[in-house]
Amino acid sequence: MLTSDFFLLDAALSGIAGKCLLKNIQQGAATTCYVALHPQVKGKSGFYFSDSKDAQPSSQALNVEVARKLWDFSMNLINKCSENKSMH
Repeated sequence: MLTSDFFLLDAALSGIAGKCLLKNIQQGAATTCYVALHPQVKGKSGFYFSDSKDAQPSSQALNVEVARKLWDFSMNLINKCSENKSMH
């Protein structure tokens, strides 16, 4: 059952496993803040950063076909939301 599987996953992620695998709020925001504010990266654009340093993106991040599918999926969601709002 999907619901029970979700709760099992949620319980695992909020437990010890989650603390080892997931970042807290400060850790999650650190790279975004670094890229936005640090003078060392001023003017740098088009680069990938992870854990506040330059990094190589995964092969999926560079896959044009995956990017197209994500774009199409996102546009379909936006269109559905727009249609729903116009019905109300």
